[in-house]
Amino acid sequence: MDLISGIGLGIVQGLTEFLPISSSGHLILAREVFGINTEFGLSIDATLQLATSIAILIYFWRDFLGILISVFNWVRGHTIDSKDKILISALVVGSIPAIVLGLLLEDIMETSFRSSELVAWTLILGAALFWVAEKLSKQTQRLNLKRGFWIGMFQALALIPGMSRSGVTIAGGLLLGISREQATKFGFMLGFPVIFGSGMKKFFELSTNNGLIELGMPLFFSALTAFIVGVVAMHFMVRYLKNHTLNIFIIYRIILALLVFIFIV
Repeated sequence: MDLISGIGLGIVQGLTEFLPISSSGHLILAREVFGINTEFGLSIDATLQLATSIAILIYFWRDFLGILISVFNWVRGHTIDSKDKILISALVVGSIPAIVLGLLLEDIMETSFRSSELVAWTLILGAALFWVAEKLSKQTQRLNLKRGFWIGMFQALALIPGMSRSGVTIAGGLLLGISREQATKFGFMLGFPVIFGSGMKKFFELSTNNGLIELGMPLFFSALTAFIVGVVAMHFMVRYLKNHTLNIFIIYRIILALLVFIFIV
């Protein structure tokens, strides 16, 4: 991976982590199209995801700071706002499914899941899920512990390239009756511990097997690009989904899947 291709992958990661079109799927396709092959493929993806997880932390820093203060007060036995208690609990239980399944499926993710054909099919499957979510959405419920857990179950689907972490959590929230705006914000925040944890794990693996030395500056600028573009993409999505549906992304996913079937598979 050279500097130009690294920056290109960073742009792809930053955009697609927060647009509901699948970052892992697009990174796989980007390598196919541009001929970027490296033995550290999954570790590079995870490192770029680490950069976008930091973007989540920066963008929602007030919310995370409020959570940290509430947790500190809760541990000390002080009464905290019920909304803060629900949010903290929902984030904890919602993170469990993806963490557990991610550890169990790690070997499969490094081999069988790195397929352009799989990405194409899951792009279509995700589009169908988004369409159903939009059709059945009531947006009359509030986030609670149970809904937080089930949104976490939807997030676990994003372990399959092509599904999209942001897309499935938003769709899951809509199916559970939560407003589009609340589902978007909770979905992004829910992604932080999972993306950060997997990214740190793979980053340390790179540092111990000379991957960082081999990849060097291209990986650094790739991660920096992913962070900057990720902040912009996240801001766009938070504002866009206040007044718009997922329909444009449904169309994009279907068109991209058809192009993959025609030109790559």
